[in-house]
Amino acid sequence: MPEKTTAPAASEAPAPIEDKATPRSLRSWLLIALAIALVLAAALYLLRNVLLGTPTPVYTATQAELVQTVVASGRVVSPQRVTVALQGSGRVLRVAVAQGQTVERGQLLIELDNSDARATLAQASAAVAQAQARVRQLREVSQPLATQALAQAQATALQARKVLLRDRELVAQGFISQAALDDAQRAADVASSQVTSAQAQAQTNTPGGSDTALAQAALAQALAGQQLASVKLAQGQVLAPSGGVLISRDVEVGDIVQPGQALMVLAAAGQTQVLVQIDEKNLSKIALGQKALGSADAFANQRFDAVVSYINPGVDAARGSVEVKLTLAQPPAYLRQDMTVSIDIETARRTAAVVVPTSALEDAATDQPWVLVVRDKRAVKQVVTLGLRGDARVEVLSGIAAGEGVAPVSKTGVKAGQRVRARVQAVPPPAAKNAVVKNTAGKSPVAQ
Repeated sequence: MPEKTTAPAASEAPAPIEDKATPRSLRSWLLIALAIALVLAAALYLLRNVLLGTPTPVYTATQAELVQTVVASGRVVSPQRVTVALQGSGRVLRVAVAQGQTVERGQLLIELDNSDARATLAQASAAVAQAQARVRQLREVSQPLATQALAQAQATALQARKVLLRDRELVAQGFISQAALDDAQRAADVASSQVTSAQAQAQTNTPGGSDTALAQAALAQALAGQQLASVKLAQGQVLAPSGGVLISRDVEVGDIVQPGQALMVLAAAGQTQVLVQIDEKNLSKIALGQKALGSADAFANQRFDAVVSYINPGVDAARGSVEVKLTLAQPPAYLRQDMTVSIDIETARRTAAVVVPTSALEDAATDQPWVLVVRDKRAVKQVVTLGLRGDARVEVLSGIAAGEGVAPVSKTGVKAGQRVRARVQAVPPPAAKNAVVKNTAGKSPVAQ
């Protein structure tokens, strides 16, 4: 059977021929554009430091209070140390205090076995009592008796003279013999001599007489002996010459001690001081009356106030240092004799100083220190004049103003004239908010 051919309907349109080249061309163009964009981005990235500047950490110069201190190590000392010793010798009977104890003036420290001295004192006291009794006897007994004896001798002499005169008349009249007159004369002479003797005896018993003088001399001698015995007894005891703290003790009960032997050391009460050695290069910074803060390693969180009270006029040639003493008005209770302490002496203060970190400073040891200051997005080398210097911050007197940024060369490698992009960094804080001047004396005072 023959095949039938069906003619397409008039309404059906012929199918379009597909153009396979069009999508490929588009993708190629997109890839080329993307590559160009990447190249441009890479070029811009590589040239960003040239166009925008090198990213650079920058510290801002600020106004702040700056305190300069000289730091030194020292030790606690007392204004006076008293070495305790005995004037006498013997066996120690009692030690009344312990090392580290606080004592009052006049308090007993050491006592020797003083039985011999007590016996000697008792004997001397008896001699004094005897001499005093002799003086009282002269005053109360001998002197009145001598006065009465004198009065009696004078009365007897008067009566003998009257008898002599009467007998002379009787002999002249022939009533008695010459022998009777001679007896009367002899009696009158004896009575006169008795008056003279009674006067001498009375005179010796008066306050200015010889017996009284001898009695007074004997009393004085006895008193001197008593005083000597008291001194020897007192030499067997040591009393605290002043209030203070006993910092050393080298005696025990039963020890045999000799005169002058050092037995104790007493730190006398008074203003506590700190002794430090300051490097002579820092001498120009130290002055009397400067305030300071101190601390001890064992109590690092507790600080105390001190004031410079003494600067030695001489320099220790071996150490290259100067001895400086600081007085503590209210020393803390934890301080001990010879304790090592650290002292920060305030030598200068600025209330509104322009400061920058020391890490941003170059050629600091020369006559023309400089910094890289960021101006108009470029690093500019600027010579500056410095003031107070410290470990963390330094004062700038001229060259830059507060608010300007400085770039630390050693950290960034930025050069003068280079275009930079500032990245402001926080200024590193100082260790103690101070400008610290290191003290490097030849030896620490505690190493003496």
